[in-house]
Amino acid sequence: MRASRLLRILLILQNRGRQTSTQLAKELEVAPRTILRDVDAMSEAGLPIIVFQGQGGGIELGFNYRTRLTGLTAQEAEALALQLSAPNTAIDALGLRDTYRTAQAKFLESLPDRTRGICEAALEHFPPTPPAAPDTDPYVMALAEAVREKRIVTLQARSSAPRTVHPKALSFIDNGWQLIDAIDPDHPIPRKDWGDLNISARRYAP
Repeated sequence: MRASRLLRILLILQNRGRQTSTQLAKELEVAPRTILRDVDAMSEAGLPIIVFQGQGGGIELGFNYRTRLTGLTAQEAEALALQLSAPNTAIDALGLRDTYRTAQAKFLESLPDRTRGICEAALEHFPPTPPAAPDTDPYVMALAEAVREKRIVTLQARSSAPRTVHPKALSFIDNGWQLIDAIDPDHPIPRKDWGDLNISARRYAP
């Protein structure tokens, strides 16, 4: 258990930069004093851990240290490979299937040889079943762009009761899309209630 936690600390520091013991403790669900003991152990093992005291201080990796070690067990690598290759409704609906394939290839190539070999073997042993056809929805794609750019949108734009929303997120639940409005996030708006869209050039504040 501790070895896994030490590896996670290493990867968090590598990917996110300086972190406080409180931040690491919250992420790993342990006490801050446990993190400090772990940091001492990592330093004793020769890792270039630097601890800065005082306001704005924290823990970071020195000397631009990088590791390709993922720490994945064989089963974790196999599960990850299968998940990365599984059909994904959101990716297909947003027209990101080709982009996802290139990202997947880059990710697998970045893994250490042994882990990458396990992933490739998993895909050979348990090949994913591709979807019959990409299920793209131009309304979903349009709202996805509005979510990314925080643009104000009018739903049911041509009706007698148009509704202005501030798109915060899109989610796919029970085989249906729904829009999360930043103004009223507790009441998602299902796809059937979107109607015609009018996407404004105006943006809303986060």
